[in-house]
Parts: sequence; C-alpha cells; structure tokens
Amino acid sequence: MSDSQVALITGGGSGIGAAVARQLLDAGYRVAVTGRGEERLRAFAEELGRPDGLLTLVGDTAVYEDVQAAVDTTVKTFGRLDTVVANAGFATHDTVAEGDPAGWTDMVLTNVLGPALLIRASIDALKETRGRIVLVGSVAGFVHGPGNIYGATKWAVTGLAENTRRQVTEWGVGVTLVAPGRTETPFWDSYGSLPPGHLLTAGQIADSIVWAMRQPDGVDVNTVVVRPVGQPV
Repeated sequence: MSDSQVALITGGGSGIGAAVARQLLDAGYRVAVTGRGEERLRAFAEELGRPDGLLTLVGDTAVYEDVQAAVDTTVKTFGRLDTVVANAGFATHDTVAEGDPAGWTDMVLTNVLGPALLIRASIDALKETRGRIVLVGSVAGFVHGPGNIYGATKWAVTGLAENTRRQVTEWGVGVTLVAPGRTETPFWDSYGSLPPGHLLTAGQIADSIVWAMRQPDGVDVNTVVVRPVGQPV
C-alpha cells in the first residue's frame, strides 16, 4: 500500500470529484479529497466506510495557504503525490449584461485561481514522481455562449492547461484537460433544474479522467472533450 500511487482531488466530496475518488480507491490508489464543507466530506468518508486510503481535508481551493496545506498534508501522510485533479468549481448561471456581480468574484477565484494555485502548490512533489495535473474544464471553455461568464472562466482553464503543459512537460509532468458537456451533478443545484436532453453521469466523466491518468509512462493525453450524444454545441 505504501508504494501505491497518490491523488489529490479538489472539490472531491461530491459530483465528478467524488466519482473519481471512488474509482481510484477501487484501483488501489490512496486519495486525498478537499472541500469547503466539513460535513459533506465526513458524509462522503462514511459512505465509503472510512477506508485507510482516503484522506479528507477541509479548505478553500481559492486560498493558497489552504491549498499548500492540503498538498503538504497529503505528502506527509502518504509519502508521495502522483496526480492532482483540479475539480472544484461552480457557476452563477447568469450573464454579463443581466447578472448579479455579487457572485462573480467567488466564481472566478474558484474556477480560475484555484487550479493555478493547485499547480503552484503541487509542482515540486509532481516533479519527483513525474506525475500528472488534471484540470476539469468544460465544453463551455470551447464554445461561446451569450453572456456566459462561467464559460469565460472555463476558457481561462482551457488556456491554463496548455500554458502549464508547455512549462512542465520538460520536467516529466503530464497535463490533461477534461472538458465535460452536460453532466448530472450538484453543479445544477443553483440553477434550479437539470438541462433538457440526455446528460452524462459523474461516473462517466470519471471514466475519462481515470483513463487519462492511467496511460503508459511517456504518454501525455492533453485534451479530452466529452459530450453526451445529442448535445449539439
């Protein structure tokens, strides 16, 4: 167990992050998950039976001290770090011309600054293991939507992924951007309803993330866009 790989997932207590954590634990990884809600993390750990290979850490992905503490605690507890998954994010579901600016700062900090802070905090540990950075983006980071500020944050994540790859590849660290289409997760809770049509499951997105993580040594899968059949844009 002490030689098994280690992953750190932000926003790992629910949705896609939790689905990735489940799959990795089943595959023999040791997994640390972070989140702002202690109760949600506790419930997730209880649901899984509090396995020895799971570490839950309360913190804000947009606060560097919290992110660095999560990385340091993971490395101290498990002895290494092989993969980080920048999954934490949310949408205000409004538009630049008609929305409420009160929620935009937190969204931008979580969706854009958060992944950058995770990269900065973890890169030294990832250099040692020649590990991988996974950024969870969105189809909205490839397709323009009218007034879509959330989409603008995900365009930033799309750019961050390639900009990061160009720097860290020389250190043997891989970078993968996984951009989901419409997926049934708590992301839609603040929207009030699920969008129409067929939706992917969190588990299906986790399949793509884990597949990219488990490629052979020397293979760097960089961009994976996953839509449900029937989503035209």
